[in-house]
Amino acid sequence: MRRTALLLAILIYAIGPVARAGVACPDAELLSGKLLTDICWSCLFPIKVAGTPITGDGSEAPQKASTKSLCLCEDNLGVPHPGYVVSMWQPARIVELVRTPGCSPALGGIRLPMSDLRNQGGAGNGVFDSGDKAFYHYHYYAFPLLIMLDLFISDRCNADGFMDFDLMYMSELDPTWNNDDLAFFTNPEAAAVSTPLAQAACTADAASAALKRPMDSLFWCAGSWGLLYPFAGKDNAAGSLAENTSLLATRATAALHRRGLARRTMGDDALCRSLIDPMLPKSQYKMSMFFPLPEANSDHVIGESTFSWGEWRKIPAVGEDALYILWRWHDCCAEF
Repeated sequence: MRRTALLLAILIYAIGPVARAGVACPDAELLSGKLLTDICWSCLFPIKVAGTPITGDGSEAPQKASTKSLCLCEDNLGVPHPGYVVSMWQPARIVELVRTPGCSPALGGIRLPMSDLRNQGGAGNGVFDSGDKAFYHYHYYAFPLLIMLDLFISDRCNADGFMDFDLMYMSELDPTWNNDDLAFFTNPEAAAVSTPLAQAACTADAASAALKRPMDSLFWCAGSWGLLYPFAGKDNAAGSLAENTSLLATRATAALHRRGLARRTMGDDALCRSLIDPMLPKSQYKMSMFFPLPEANSDHVIGESTFSWGEWRKIPAVGEDALYILWRWHDCCAEF
């Protein structure tokens, strides 16, 4: 009996992490037929051409979006080219939150050799001890779906030059993600917004997010999900899977904005080229869960209560990691 158990252990070890990942790393089936069936295509709207909505009344556009009809952009030689403004929501990024380091549901459930199980995360549990903290790693992918499918977008309106699905960032390589102290020293403004008064102001952001209007002025808040600072992977485990992972996906996006790896594509000054914005423009983004249970017909803004869209979106054992599509509002000057 002992010999059989020993041989089984040796066999499992010899097969390697790819086989063992089947238990700890699920397959989200992103690059499959679900690419068409489990994505909220109605979330593209409203589409505005020359400042006029061609679908709906345009009320779901961000308040800071461009209202211009015509525009003028210069090429690399400084020659101006007239055009008209095209604005819409675009699926631009994939953010996946996983407990197992290196696990990638977006890539079919493989485990990338980026870390080891000593950095294992978890959902935590609410028993008022050290286990009250949840921790997830994140992976950030370029996901220019409309360009990949050759839909709607002209060459001029490719905000960041990505043409295909591509891995952009992994938190396993970022020492600030699993260390709150390091995260604080890279974002020291967190000290200014850690007061009870600043935290109480997040109530207003939560109320505004319930109306699909997150408040960019309250940059330290993530609505009903909690505080945006620090830009690290630990969160109070009292929240649900949807709440915890949505907050951490927002923190990841905010951290990448701070480093210039994510840009602002909204507003009159962003018509010709995307701009570096060190503060997260919350109203520029919205999200829809793809895994474990997709929001195939809806989306949610940053800070919107999970009771309206996500408390039930968890499958025990096989669906305790999450994958989100990050929608980005894009104002673009398309040439005539």
